[in-house]
Amino acid sequence: MPLSSTIPKQQEEDVVLRACLVSQLEQGAVDLPLLPVVATQVLQLSGDPDADPSKLSALIQQDQALAGQILRIANSAAYAPRSPIVSLQQAIAWLGMNMLASLAFSVSVQSGVFKVKGYEQEVRALWHQALASGLYGKEIARRNRHNVENAFLCGILHTIGKPLIIHLINQAQCDSSTQLSWDVIDNLIQEFHIEAGTKLAEAWQLPQPVQEAIRFYPDEAYHQAISPTKGAMITCLADHLATSLVDSASLDEEALRALPVVQDLNFYPDDMDAMFELKDTIQQSVEAFLV
Repeated sequence: MPLSSTIPKQQEEDVVLRACLVSQLEQGAVDLPLLPVVATQVLQLSGDPDADPSKLSALIQQDQALAGQILRIANSAAYAPRSPIVSLQQAIAWLGMNMLASLAFSVSVQSGVFKVKGYEQEVRALWHQALASGLYGKEIARRNRHNVENAFLCGILHTIGKPLIIHLINQAQCDSSTQLSWDVIDNLIQEFHIEAGTKLAEAWQLPQPVQEAIRFYPDEAYHQAISPTKGAMITCLADHLATSLVDSASLDEEALRALPVVQDLNFYPDDMDAMFELKDTIQQSVEAFLV
């Protein structure tokens, strides 16, 4: 098809898709994907202060593919076990129950919501950034003495609306023979992902601090968050650091240090130094998930 006829058609589809997304989101007529069953149960278990580690192990073992991925990640260089980990019980002993629950939740979400047909490379990049945000969020929370597991969840889920927008676009385009360019898709994602993510978080009944981070993580919004966990503020900085990690053309170290959220978090120069020193470690951990 000649380029001159392709561009107008894509512009027309962009207008149609935009109108479709607005209508679906405003009316609540969104076909929301379900949170994977194991992820739901892991989330419930990790929120129980009296939870038995053996219950987590038994839960993960219900899904052999998930259990295999967890053991692979636990044995990766990112978590540096002293000897090979061959059971989930060993993994819990080495990593701790909360960390193992976070890994199980992340892998389950990746295999569910982040498996979107079409634009696979771009969706993988979205997951890369989300994982890095979660990992940076943990480190920021640790230095600020806030809940580490909550910060990790906020980070990996703060842009969960992005794959949902792609899912909705795929549905709307099911009869189209023309695949939209990623630039068109990305514009729609940037415009609608927070609203879509908010609806998904409500449907999944995610913890309120996580829902708040999804709504308010951007620079101009985190002051609206009221949770004492500071999840939105932590996620704002984590998102910037993760974006810098995956996109070398984004903010450099000087620009990152100058972000208002750095001051709002009471982060000192040595705190930011510590974040920059984690770059290789974070990348290594992300790659352990993505293999």
